Amino acid sequence: MAKSVIIGVDLGGTRLRAAKLDERLNVLERDEVLTHGDENSGLTPEAIKDATLERMRELIARMLPTDGTPVLGIGVSAPGPSNPKTGMVVAPPNLKGWHNVPLVKFLQSHFNVPTYLGNDANVAALAEVVRGAAKGARDAIFITVSTGIGGGVIIDGKMLLGTEGLGAELGHIIMIVDGKVSSLEKEAAGPALARHLRARIEAGESSIALDYCNGDVTQISGGTVGKAAQAGDRLALEVVARAGHILGLGMVSFLHIFNPEILVFGGGVSNLGDLLFKPMREAIQTYSLDSSYWQNLRIEPAALGDNVSLVGAGALVVTQGGVEDVRHVVEELG
Repeated sequence: MAKSVIIGVDLGGTRLRAAKLDERLNVLERDEVLTHGDENSGLTPEAIKDATLERMRELIARMLPTDGTPVLGIGVSAPGPSNPKTGMVVAPPNLKGWHNVPLVKFLQSHFNVPTYLGNDANVAALAEVVRGAAKGARDAIFITVSTGIGGGVIIDGKMLLGTEGLGAELGHIIMIVDGKVSSLEKEAAGPALARHLRARIEAGESSIALDYCNGDVTQISGGTVGKAAQAGDRLALEVVARAGHILGLGMVSFLHIFNPEILVFGGGVSNLGDLLFKPMREAIQTYSLDSSYWQNLRIEPAALGDNVSLVGAGALVVTQGGVEDVRHVVEELG
């Protein structure tokens, strides 16, 4: 039996999950519900938000031990922007009615245990450094490439937060692409792959991607592009290579600013592997100021899979919100 437990919570746009973890951040029990289980009920966004908060409270209550085992704290992974210093969920685009929600205050008032909030990508970075692919690293960057691009940065063993706790929004680094102001996310995330492939098909080029969506070009998604690329479709491969190249340019900026020892990649688009990462590595090696930025750089896939946000939420508790040096935490966890 665990001497004490930690409650980790993952507030996602689709799923709301909670887990009971032991002191070593092993998941002992977990459960989930739909985040907006009543979004088609005609309720206002404010009422939907309140209903979600109540579901979160009930979910956490189900994870609490009934045998008197002490609870060290609650950690919550939430979509950004969120402010871990004030415990406020600021303005996540995928959560209706959530604007400046004092989530930490809400949970502490109900459960009376230390509670910590973290941006989901920051939390994933913390998890991978404490228990995953970057375990023990002092300087690490986590990048998730999926519907969007998020990032988390660990510098000298501590999470980079910034003045308002809003730092490390790596997917929103500004770029000039084809003469227009854009961002890494707008050019290399899943929707960007779909947008570029649709545009080229509409301009008269051919792709087997249409076979996966009954010939309807409007139904092409990032997943469709990936499937076509893995099947060897020339056009899809070019679109993925373009995204990989742009992703590499973004990484060059991060290498110059943070000089990490490891880049860890998660998210559905990253599952394309070398189709995406080969052009990314080529861009890194071509445009970095010096080879010393990448010669010893490790580039690894995320190791914690579907539990990364729950483990990361638990890691928020054992690092006091990401403030404590991860070296001590890793040593304690063994």
